[in-house]
Amino acid sequence: MQVKIKDQPFYLQSTAVLFGLILLVYVLSQLADILVPLAFAAFLSVLLNPLCNLLQRRKVPRVASIIIAMLVMILLVVVVFYFLSTQIIQFGDSLPMLKQKFGEISKNLKTWIQGTFGIATAKQDQMVKEALNNSQSMVGKTLGGLLGTLSIVFLLPVYMFLMLLYKTLILNFLYEVFSEENSKKVSDVLSETKSAIQSYIVGLLIEMLIVAAMNSAALVLLGVKYGILIGCIGAILNLIPYLGGIIAIALPVLMATVTKDGYSTQLGVIIAYIVIQFIDNNILVPRIVSSKVQINALMSIIVVLLGNQLWGVSGMFLSIPFVAVLKIIFDRIDDLKPWGKLLGDNIPTRHMGEMWRNRNKRKAVLPKQEQEKINPATN
Repeated sequence: MQVKIKDQPFYLQSTAVLFGLILLVYVLSQLADILVPLAFAAFLSVLLNPLCNLLQRRKVPRVASIIIAMLVMILLVVVVFYFLSTQIIQFGDSLPMLKQKFGEISKNLKTWIQGTFGIATAKQDQMVKEALNNSQSMVGKTLGGLLGTLSIVFLLPVYMFLMLLYKTLILNFLYEVFSEENSKKVSDVLSETKSAIQSYIVGLLIEMLIVAAMNSAALVLLGVKYGILIGCIGAILNLIPYLGGIIAIALPVLMATVTKDGYSTQLGVIIAYIVIQFIDNNILVPRIVSSKVQINALMSIIVVLLGNQLWGVSGMFLSIPFVAVLKIIFDRIDDLKPWGKLLGDNIPTRHMGEMWRNRNKRKAVLPKQEQEKINPATN
């Protein structure tokens, strides 16, 4: 006789789910070098698919349409990197001056700490050295994540080409894995997933360009050196939900501290970035990053941190679209709908316990009222 998991006691169900999650996380961690490039390739392939379809409708062969679409993407990336490289070269020319200025500020800061808190300069140097030694593992992990991200670049074109080439084969596999009566659900999930990924990535790119323009304009008007470069880097960091914006503020504040006297510029930078973040969060994201699947702020922060812990920098970028796909699947499966609601951005006005209690009270009152109608009281 077949026994269903959901018919078992809660502690057995929770244990099975916990072991399943542990096994899944272990597999994802061990196969990161393979799965991360595949994940990026899958999302970018979905993004390029409309262009490939357009070229094929214009009688361009499939292989040629895939190559043209990928060349367009590579050309856009090269233009962006060329622009950033010219700014980085200018930054490198002033690096000795910035290093000297930073050394002077560091010396003055140590003197102020010694006079205010009574901590000797040698003790401060020892504390900084210990902090750096303790953070070596974290820095190594971050650098490893960055190197892993760079290695993805060499695998992405191959994976993307093959995914676009075998698109029909992959779709047929997904349909045939499930029974024919579930074909409507499979079609809906695939359609919503494609729309969500496309709108999310395109929206992010447009948002990044607008934020880069606002950051750069604000920093240039405030007189921050290399404002265009720092503004563009801040826009790229802003792609990391919630956490990237906080890191992006530190860069222009540090540059203003090193290159300018006083603190008026730093205050101006903080105010400008707060205004830009307000515009981004309340205008750009709701209207431009028009993903059909909205993930609430709490879950977004949690999955970004979990993605960083699992796959480093790559995991932080992949976490939100990955969870958006999961929410689409959860919303289509009855047993998983509560998880889809947990991930979503719709805040209910009342919790289910209160609604269920009120419904049970109404059920208890209705039979009594019906009985009184059948046997009315006589005077």
